[in-house]
Amino acid sequence: MIVRNDFIIITGGPGSGKTTLLHELKKHNQSFVPEVAREIIKAQLASNGDALPWGNVTKYRDLMLVQSIESYLSALTNPSSQPLFFDRGIPDTLTYTYLINIPVSEQLDYAVKSYRYNKKVFILPPWKDIYQNDDERKQDYEEAVVTYQAMFRIYEQLDYELIEVPKIGVKQRASFVLKNVKS
Repeated sequence: MIVRNDFIIITGGPGSGKTTLLHELKKHNQSFVPEVAREIIKAQLASNGDALPWGNVTKYRDLMLVQSIESYLSALTNPSSQPLFFDRGIPDTLTYTYLINIPVSEQLDYAVKSYRYNKKVFILPPWKDIYQNDDERKQDYEEAVVTYQAMFRIYEQLDYELIEVPKIGVKQRASFVLKNVKS
């Protein structure tokens, strides 16, 4: 088991402002690891692949897991004493697995137990006022709510401490996260 207290997850359902928050944290000299799911979708669309959330969901899940593990392991070489934020973590892949109702693979079960992040996980709630669809985000708002609820349960079951980020401006959200990281 690897436990990295300097690895901090920012998670939540789609369209809740995670990436915007991470870009704001970057303005405060904080580093982050981008979400792998969007990159997979872009690559699959560009190559006419079927590993997509609206295509071969098992193949998509497996790619998410492999790339999430690669992101985690690559970050191990980060010599910074600063926290390293992650736009989603390996447990998000477990949540996705439950949402699409496919079996949990041995590799996924091993990964969520073996690659641990800081106990504090920042979760962004669904926020209808900022929710938007795009080329990679096809879910509707109701699916975003269900995803958030499932993530909350999964992270709790994995013994993480969830800190809900309030629905406030992005600068205030960044301050909230930074204050809670230090406490």
